[in-house]
Amino acid sequence: MRVTFLGTAGSWPTKERSASAIALDTEKELILLDCGEGTQRQFFQSSASFMRVRRIFLTHFHGDHFLGLPGLIQSMGLNNRTEPIDIYGPPDAEEMVGRALRMGYFTLRFPVTVHPLQAGESVELDGYTVRTAKADHPVPALSFRVEEGPKRGRFNGELAHSLGLQGRDFARLEAGESVRVGERLVQPSEVMGPPRPGRSVVYSGDTAPSDEVRRLSHRATLLIHEATAAQDLEEEANAWGHSSARQAAELALSAEVGLLYLTHFSSRYKELEPLENEARIVFPGSHAARDLLDHLIHQP
Repeated sequence: MRVTFLGTAGSWPTKERSASAIALDTEKELILLDCGEGTQRQFFQSSASFMRVRRIFLTHFHGDHFLGLPGLIQSMGLNNRTEPIDIYGPPDAEEMVGRALRMGYFTLRFPVTVHPLQAGESVELDGYTVRTAKADHPVPALSFRVEEGPKRGRFNGELAHSLGLQGRDFARLEAGESVRVGERLVQPSEVMGPPRPGRSVVYSGDTAPSDEVRRLSHRATLLIHEATAAQDLEEEANAWGHSSARQAAELALSAEVGLLYLTHFSSRYKELEPLENEARIVFPGSHAARDLLDHLIHQP
């Protein structure tokens, strides 16, 4: 599982940062979280391919989070895409996405299905689940948690050897088969640890500090949280439905997440180290995302 930050700017792009968009590679398919202006161009500069995008999850319909959608869909068609694409978003998604896809003259060459979601709804997909929570923003907005199903426990090779098992037997046991050793039938449960939770990624979208987002983030492997402003501008940021880097770190600490990446930075911040340092005082596992950064998410 790999995250690619395509855009980390807040409100509008800058010379250094494109508008909000994150590619999440689940190995089976590519998920796009938000699709701000310029997303398709960022794909060309990244390690990810926009033609692999199977699903798009839009947090809300402020321009910096969805205005890249018409261009991306049209470019997919021009590159002979025939596979369907599913777009998920807040309750107004059908109206808003419909408007975007009616812009200009072009022929839609593949099926596009829009799925409006209410806060608290879940979507069961192939090998993973996407859960939602309400974000604290002036317009209808969601946060998303992408979570793999449980993984099998770790194989205890030392114990397996002590039971007389050979290397060729290990794969069968890991696949759930029983293996006979002399008079004894060894069950997989004897040499496999308990099931482990799958990896999980939470994306806040735009939000002021939110208990709903905190609960959604509980013990996530990775939290990607907006950090529009520094601590000295918290009151103003909160009034507009945004968070500071410090507040994002407080939420990460309270939610017991594994790692925090900050994103959605105001254009007033040319350098991100002050925001990163502000967050690390509260939650040492804090990092400021940069455009085109790849992060590999390891199994807990």
